[in-house]
Amino acid sequence: MRVRLIRFRAIGWTARLTAVWMLSLLVMLTGCSNGADAPNVNVVDTGLPVQQISTADKDTVTLVIGAYSVVKDALGRILPEFAVDWEARTGKKIVFQESYEASGTQARAIAGGMEADVALLAMEGDIDKLVGAKLIKPEWKDQDTYHGMVTRSVVVIGTRKGNPLGIRDWLDLTLEGVNVLYPNPKTSGGAQWDINAIYGAGLKMAAEQGENGPKFAKQLLMRIHHNVLSLDKSGRASMAAFEYGVGDAIVTYENEILSRKREGVPYEMILPKHTILVENPAVVVEHYAKKHQVEEAAQALVAYLREPKAQRIFAEAGFRPVNEQVAQETAEVYPIPEGLFHIEDMGGWKDVRETLYSSRGIWYQVLAGIE
Repeated sequence: MRVRLIRFRAIGWTARLTAVWMLSLLVMLTGCSNGADAPNVNVVDTGLPVQQISTADKDTVTLVIGAYSVVKDALGRILPEFAVDWEARTGKKIVFQESYEASGTQARAIAGGMEADVALLAMEGDIDKLVGAKLIKPEWKDQDTYHGMVTRSVVVIGTRKGNPLGIRDWLDLTLEGVNVLYPNPKTSGGAQWDINAIYGAGLKMAAEQGENGPKFAKQLLMRIHHNVLSLDKSGRASMAAFEYGVGDAIVTYENEILSRKREGVPYEMILPKHTILVENPAVVVEHYAKKHQVEEAAQALVAYLREPKAQRIFAEAGFRPVNEQVAQETAEVYPIPEGLFHIEDMGGWKDVRETLYSSRGIWYQVLAGIE
């Protein structure tokens, strides 16, 4: 069996019609393919916006997936495994159409009409955009024991080979001559985790030292930001700049550094004493899944993402598992930082968005240089 994975961009109507005809033919050919081995995965860039492409085979299910770009490689391994499992259980083949973007961009696209059946995004706030568009229920976190989450990570500091500047914690990023990279939280929703980690760490350090928390945390963020060379649009863009040799240190997700170290890139990863637990959600986009009559398959996929087999693949890609069994298996690989904190320790996403990212919030003040 061959599973065809499809990505999309906007192009002209003539090309769209041609591409739809060609894809319909490809899907029918896919339905005719047999094989006992795991399915081959082909990524087809159609130039189309994501939409359901119907098949003539009633035994083929098409799922549209809208995901943030960081999970692309892991899904490239997980989806074919799910396809084999799904066919064994139901006798039906499954075709995937995928779109990968920065999390905030992806959330806005789905909320604006990109008909994804399943969404994997970087943070809860991006799922809230789908709630606001009335595509999923407000109680989406209460529908499973994982509270809607599918992977975890922590915010870390990446440095050059051998850590030549001897960086050990957040305060080291404030030193003169240390060039830092992190993305812009106004253009990248996932980048807000980086800023949350720094500001939250400042609150924790202030509590330990008996100082004014918000004042200390703001000063820490301002001093680090003073050393930032550029605000890239996304975490991936910041990593790309770092890979081209820009900067001495980068504030990013643990999984981003681990995945590159496993590829042989000689980065060092610094796990700060105080850092935030990053949690990434996956949901069935109920409105579209129901419209496309694929609710069963969509729910099965989201459930599969939390099963041990998929969680081990996520773990190999650098993510911390949400499945307790796999978390225990990988405990030595993913140590818990001494001062790990959660978004709830900062008041939850609603308070954080108001405190940090509102029109006159801390982030605005940092950019404006307001002490």
